[in-house]
Amino acid sequence: MDRSRYFTLRLSCPDRVGIVSRVASFIADAGGWILRSSQHSDGPTERFYMRVEIEADSLHCDRDTFAQRFFAVADELDMEWQLADSAARQRIVILVSRQMHCLYDLLERWSSGELDVEIPCVISNHEDARGLVEWHGIDYHHVPVDPADRERAWHVIRERFDAVGGQTMMQILPGWLCEAYAGQIINIHHSFLPSFVGAQPYLQAWRRGVKQVGATCHYVTPILIKGRSSNRT
Repeated sequence: MDRSRYFTLRLSCPDRVGIVSRVASFIADAGGWILRSSQHSDGPTERFYMRVEIEADSLHCDRDTFAQRFFAVADELDMEWQLADSAARQRIVILVSRQMHCLYDLLERWSSGELDVEIPCVISNHEDARGLVEWHGIDYHHVPVDPADRERAWHVIRERFDAVGGQTMMQILPGWLCEAYAGQIINIHHSFLPSFVGAQPYLQAWRRGVKQVGATCHYVTPILIKGRSSNRT
């Protein structure tokens, strides 16, 4: 059995007894071989989250048929869900400002094939990264952000994202954009969150005497750490 291709089922729904059993039984009935499974319940929101990787060749049906049949389970449990195919490369739109260390790393991993995705474009509120990005053969879009009218820039960014068929976005965005692309936006923050948020996190860590530094990668939601608005650039 070729396990190089798999489907990833991601779901969330109101928490209740029997969700794991219901989902696992549905997959088993379709002949599905579960490669990995993780789940957790969020107390404050009373929602349940689950991620399951299923061996594609083990199913008795194709992806579209499996998804169509899963609608019955999703409706029964009031689920929000997605089914991704590992054979389909994600289209990643990268948003970057003037600090380019993460961009350098992402482009190097993409060039070497370690990051197996498509990068249709990079969007920035500055021109600094244009040479680096275009050298890699990737389109670069400069979208200036007017402090007096930030919303206009975010609407332009959304238009560009949709125009290139983006599936995942990397940056911190206004709340309405987070909700529009829930589960599709990733932020890479150059410190360990939630310890040091905002500007100059490494300097903050050094002043506190921290001996270890790193980065945090997380899905973006309308609520940032400690109730801060996600309306940052």
